[in-house]
Amino acid sequence: MEATAASTAGEIMTSPVVTVTAETPVDRVAGLLRRHRISAVPVVDNSGNVVGLVSEYDLLARSGATAGQLMSSEIATVSPETSVDTVRKLLVDRHFRRIPVVQGGQLVGIVSQGDIIALMATEWICGACGEAVRGDEPPEKCPRCGSADQFSLQEQLPGT
Repeated sequence: MEATAASTAGEIMTSPVVTVTAETPVDRVAGLLRRHRISAVPVVDNSGNVVGLVSEYDLLARSGATAGQLMSSEIATVSPETSVDTVRKLLVDRHFRRIPVVQGGQLVGIVSQGDIIALMATEWICGACGEAVRGDEPPEKCPRCGSADQFSLQEQLPGT
């Protein structure tokens, strides 16, 4: 995944993030997941600090009346400057599906496995030499020939 190594969590994160507090009732959490078509929601305190996550799994496997009673509090966070490759490694090594992005202790976004897959599925072709580079945005210059501003977007077909 070499082309994404230069990309950062801040460049691919989803923001703003749907959040709940520890006091949010479980039925409201379930409704937010369904309405926003997401699989988890960060739990934040009154200062906006992430204290946990409530996922679909938590709703199905645990019992409780509030987000705070169901949430997983063993989470990892990254900064907007964290490389996508580091985020990918955390997702794989820790078996996470998403990682909150924080800056100055405050939640600023979230990166999911799907965000990284979307990044991998976008390919830019250098008009000068044909070099393919993957990423959300075309590179400033071609890593092979050094030309700039000659990239065309080539969406990847599923399974490629």
